[in-house]
Amino acid sequence: MAAPDPTRASYHRGHRRADWRDTARGKNMQQLQQLRWIAIGGQLLAILVVHFGMDIRLPLAPMLLVLAGLCLFNLAAPLYWRRLHHVRQRHLLLSLLVDAAALTILLHLAGGIANPFVFLYLLQVVLAAILLRPRARWLMVAVTSSCLLWLALTPSPVRLAAHPDAGLADRYVQGLLLCFVLVAALLVVFMGRIGEILRARDARLAALRQRAIEEEHIVRMGLLATGAAHELGTPLATLAVILGDWQHLPHFTSDPELLNDVVEMQAQVLRCKAIVRGILQSAGEPRGEAPHLTDLRTYVDTLAQEWRQRTQDRLALDNQLQPGITIIADPGLQQMLFNVLDNAQEASPGQVSLTATLGSDTLVFTVEDMGPGFPPEVLERLGSPYLSSKQTPGRGLGLFLSMNVARTLGGKISASNRPEGGARVQIRIPLQAVTHDSEAP
Repeated sequence: MAAPDPTRASYHRGHRRADWRDTARGKNMQQLQQLRWIAIGGQLLAILVVHFGMDIRLPLAPMLLVLAGLCLFNLAAPLYWRRLHHVRQRHLLLSLLVDAAALTILLHLAGGIANPFVFLYLLQVVLAAILLRPRARWLMVAVTSSCLLWLALTPSPVRLAAHPDAGLADRYVQGLLLCFVLVAALLVVFMGRIGEILRARDARLAALRQRAIEEEHIVRMGLLATGAAHELGTPLATLAVILGDWQHLPHFTSDPELLNDVVEMQAQVLRCKAIVRGILQSAGEPRGEAPHLTDLRTYVDTLAQEWRQRTQDRLALDNQLQPGITIIADPGLQQMLFNVLDNAQEASPGQVSLTATLGSDTLVFTVEDMGPGFPPEVLERLGSPYLSSKQTPGRGLGLFLSMNVARTLGGKISASNRPEGGARVQIRIPLQAVTHDSEAP
């Protein structure tokens, strides 16, 4: 049996099947459950007040049985949805139909069409208009209208006297006013909550669409980079051979200054070949090394040293990480950090600083420079492709790619301007996204 891939284990860690309560429909279903509990309590109170306080004899046994059935439905339904891990439109429709059926039975047992609480059907219709698709909405209209028609045609075992001319002294008018206040209050409270849920769902969908567009953009850039890397491989190899031959020619060996220039040119060509090879490896070409485990503090020290050697620039490192934390050496993490450091180096006339800390199981990298800082339009649209403070075509991709790498790891990148001048970029990555889990499957 092959050994588990630490990179795959790290990626899948923490990715659980979504809870039905975390979805928009699941949250709407929770609102319906809360509304049903309120309805059960209100109906029970109304039955007791009418039966014992108003001396109107109601069939208590069947009415309490209906309420018990609603309680059972409200307790058992979440167990079913938890097993399915999601809530569908038909489940919302079923819940509203159950409520309409229970209301119809209770109204029939308590005066039928003469009961002022028949207007509670409007609450079911409004909920259906917001939560359901058009066909299901009209189905609820047809069902509630049929229930109301059935109440008008079917005699109730309890007869309620109605004298609207008496005004507030009439119990029917009192019940009508109470029903209106109750429906209005429930609509304001629960429609507001459902509206917030729907707005949050729309915002999440918009973010997903934006992320899909950005990932498509990254794929296109990756294809272009891979194609360019393949095309550049041959001329770079030819240049490396020619420069190697020039080092042995008498014309160059006799001139030390010219020979040093040729050696430097060959070193730069070899560096270009290494960059091209890295692009091809990142694009899926066979890698020379597999992902390996390393100590987090040592890994940060190594990255800082590699960046200093690559750029021949100063970097003030404040590594506050404690030794003993094992992580997976992720090339994406390295490239993300290098992109941010490169941007800081280009913007800063002085030294760039890097601070590495660990707090609340979150790995935090803070990069600061002494440059002019970010313009307001860049901070507002941080991470958008080709958005850069440098007035050069094609810039602005480094931070865009870095933010996508951070998002893939479950983290985020934020930027701000320092009060004393310069810019500050902070990278926050969950520690579990880069640590090795020996128990991962």
